[in-house]
Amino acid sequence: MLIKTRGIVFKAKKYSETSVIVDVFTEEKGLRSYIVSGVRSKRPSVSAGLLQPMTPVELVAYHRDDHDLTRLKEVRPHHVFQTIPFDIRRSSVGLFMVEVARNAVLGHEANEALFDFLLRYFQFLDETPHSISNLHLHFMLHLTEFLGCLPGGDFEEGTPYFDLQEGVFTHEKPFHHHWLAEQASAKFYQLLLLPLQRCHEVPFEREERRALVKNLLLYFRLHIENFQPVHSHEVLEEVLGTY
Repeated sequence: MLIKTRGIVFKAKKYSETSVIVDVFTEEKGLRSYIVSGVRSKRPSVSAGLLQPMTPVELVAYHRDDHDLTRLKEVRPHHVFQTIPFDIRRSSVGLFMVEVARNAVLGHEANEALFDFLLRYFQFLDETPHSISNLHLHFMLHLTEFLGCLPGGDFEEGTPYFDLQEGVFTHEKPFHHHWLAEQASAKFYQLLLLPLQRCHEVPFEREERRALVKNLLLYFRLHIENFQPVHSHEVLEEVLGTY
């Protein structure tokens, strides 16, 4: 059968001389893979630009619940980014967010709330006049709500440490090595409380931000089964400089 749905492109890879396989997080059917024919021909039927990671699209696809790979019939833009394609800092932040989402979001179940969450962050990345240096941190922390591992408890005088392994704020330093010290826990908690529009307000030194990225990736590995290593934060560090 044919379905019509919005989607966000996660990844595209070569499939044949002229075709690609594209992974799309769809509003109606969750994460799906599609063959798109003719993309790499001299006269492509679909613009390769529509299949770039983080691109919001509207698509018509052939669908079968018992098939992991079907074909796209039609694809067109849902939202055209105005700054991301021309700003290496924004595009690098966006590609990092896409890689995290692609590794963390599994399954074919529809999740409209998660779709709206992802779309909102990419649109905000494209439109905000504020610093984007904290955006990927805020994104990762709030993505945990949809993954079943939202940090628990509160940062306060009696619980000043965040236990990455247990996923909660605690009153004493854990016996293992996976925890955040008091200052890092405080900023971690600030990002949890602040809305997206204000995430730039949390002050970080370069090394603090780098350390928190690595600890959040560790948190995902500890709590999400089969979460694969993410490498684009290394590129992000180079591009942002001050990170």
